[in-house]
Amino acid sequence: MQSFQPPRRILMGPGPSDVSPRVLAALARPTIGHLDPAFQALMEEIKAALQRLFNAPDHACVPLPAPGTAGMEAAMMNLLEPGDRAVIAVNGAFGGRMADMAGRAGAAVVTVDHDWGQPVDPARVETALAEAPAKVLAFVHAETSTGARSDAATLCGLARKHGALSVVDCVTSLGGIPVDVAGWDADVVYSGTQKCLSAPPGLSPIALSKRAQAAISGRKEKVRNWLLDFNLLMSYWGGPDGSGGGGRTYHHTAPINALYGLHEALMAIFEEGQQAAIVRHARVHEALVSGVEAMGLSMLVAEPHRLPQLNTVRVPEGVDEAAVRAHVLAHWDLEIGAGLGPLKGQVWRIGLMGASATPWHVRLCLTALGEALAAQGVSADAQAALAAADAKLAELK
Repeated sequence: MQSFQPPRRILMGPGPSDVSPRVLAALARPTIGHLDPAFQALMEEIKAALQRLFNAPDHACVPLPAPGTAGMEAAMMNLLEPGDRAVIAVNGAFGGRMADMAGRAGAAVVTVDHDWGQPVDPARVETALAEAPAKVLAFVHAETSTGARSDAATLCGLARKHGALSVVDCVTSLGGIPVDVAGWDADVVYSGTQKCLSAPPGLSPIALSKRAQAAISGRKEKVRNWLLDFNLLMSYWGGPDGSGGGGRTYHHTAPINALYGLHEALMAIFEEGQQAAIVRHARVHEALVSGVEAMGLSMLVAEPHRLPQLNTVRVPEGVDEAAVRAHVLAHWDLEIGAGLGPLKGQVWRIGLMGASATPWHVRLCLTALGEALAAQGVSADAQAALAAADAKLAELK
């Protein structure tokens, strides 16, 4: 074996995003014990920072020791028991994954299915909620498989109206568009570190309301996932006095250095300003769209529902989309994403997330994309695309 030396890539797919040098440096700091007093102080800082980032001052906020999918699984396994009715809005791959996990928890799952690329329709969700009492309403705020944004405030309001607990997937939204847990009155909201926070994959920040915590503590059966059982997890993360008093107790060996990286990434977003980061994502998104359209390409999602951080571009007829992705990787060290499910072969997913959301990334992506299309004989004017992107950036200064 030899030491692995990864190639230097520019990450503009659906995640992970580029990780800043300061976060990479933080990951290399000396490892200490997960019960070390200094590390416990760091834990408290991370919890408070997550409350601030989620705008969830009354929620329990902790980073789960696994990627964003763990947040989804923790939400479903902690809240749902066999026989509970769960209404799941499905408008892409990750809504479908929610429904799968709810079924594995033993719930009676009712899906509200939408065409991929469309936002969740609140009227259809309310119809499903009104048919019978539901324990949970779950949906994806920012659907990574399509680039569509749904109305979290309205959907969480429907959950409250019908006595259900709301579960909101914010894996791709946190740090890129507003996430307002208190304003939405949401119950469980989870995310990941590898998207707009620009930390490495491997942690899932999650926020749980007092209603959610009461539902978990009042379960009839044990949670079917030991590692992500919130009752057990909070014996370690709950605080110096633990969740039940008597001090912080061992639950799992925390990913120490990954938490250093998250802490540094949170510092970076607060130094920039949360609102400034949101404006930055919106600005570069508009520049990319202007360039894409000047090149003769089109977007999948209608303008009012587009995610600035996840741009889904239609593949022109006759183009080998996989060859385009291979070309930009080989010639530009640039990663863009493919379509999933029914969108396979039909779209590219271009991420503008966190440290990858800069004008430089937009210009490089447009240049590389134009070259890759030209290699297939497609007329794609990269210079017109760059001019359109630059004009939009100047307009939005």
